[in-house]
Amino acid sequence: MASVTVRNVTKSYSGFEVIHGIDLAIEDGSFVVLLGPSGCGKSTLLRMIAGLEAISSGEIAIGNRVVNDLHPKDRDIAMVFQNYALYAHMTAFDNIAFSMQLKKLPQAEIRQKVEWAASILGLTDYLDRYPRQLSGGQRQRIAMGRAIVRDPAVFLFDEPLSNLDAKLRVQMRTEIKELHQRLSTTTIYVTHDQIEAMTMADVIAILRDGRIEQVGRPLAVYDKPANLFVAEFIGSPGINLMPGEIGSVNGSPVVRSGEIALPLPPALGLQAGRKVVYGVRPEHLRLVTDGAGVPATVSVVEPTGPEIHIYADIAGKEVCAVTKDRLAIDPGAKLQLAPLLDRVLLFDQETGKAIGR
Repeated sequence: MASVTVRNVTKSYSGFEVIHGIDLAIEDGSFVVLLGPSGCGKSTLLRMIAGLEAISSGEIAIGNRVVNDLHPKDRDIAMVFQNYALYAHMTAFDNIAFSMQLKKLPQAEIRQKVEWAASILGLTDYLDRYPRQLSGGQRQRIAMGRAIVRDPAVFLFDEPLSNLDAKLRVQMRTEIKELHQRLSTTTIYVTHDQIEAMTMADVIAILRDGRIEQVGRPLAVYDKPANLFVAEFIGSPGINLMPGEIGSVNGSPVVRSGEIALPLPPALGLQAGRKVVYGVRPEHLRLVTDGAGVPATVSVVEPTGPEIHIYADIAGKEVCAVTKDRLAIDPGAKLQLAPLLDRVLLFDQETGKAIGR
């Protein structure tokens, strides 16, 4: 196992910079997810750590060793790709054993390691099969097995679940997390799926346009996003955002957004007239009947099973509220929505940065 340290790393293509001075410290044994939209630079950063892309400037260290000029095979890493990258003419056993066979390790040692990896990944009964005879999930397990037997200091995963169906993705992300808990090997995992990131990571690093926007534990990032980008990117259904300005009603602070007044927790000490964006997540909007909420008109109701998503119009702005109650609500219904004041988020309109974080 080893820590990974990225210090002021940049990457340019033909003079065009796509990674802008990234700093990231990954602790030994942690599971870190690089999360962001397509084109944000997360896979490029992973490939630079792996040595598959040269860095333009800066420094990457694995453990106490700077690896800028080391070949990928000398960095003590193992990588699992999105497309499995299996040899079609080899059995599952030989695919897993390939790196050890290249090193000409004793056959008894190879078999022992392959069978150990297969037992962890549930592949024991499939070692004699070829990739074409296996499901997508089984093929991905073979790719993981090939990485495991290398006993690397760092595992690198580049969107390994993108080619799987939804049910299999849920199963595989649990298996990858369990594998990490069992082996405790430092793991860096790239994805654009925020559910994967939230459920698997010890730490999430959120990227946008070649820069890191926020680094933190999943629930900390969710509850206290550093800026509007992070707040919008994390969460499904997405956060409700309404622009307005600081004001007051009967001495209580509010955000005035058009014709409505959105309540704020007391003692924020914000200057009247300051332009802000008011944010509240769907699960933090309650349906109330005592007249203390904001009037809303229901537009769409989406029952998901465990929850009901209620999309409603508030003075021309669409918001979403989530409830676990089995309510009979029809489109067009009038209701009152009240935010949990201690969960309200505020952002500066000009900079997008969180206020009072």
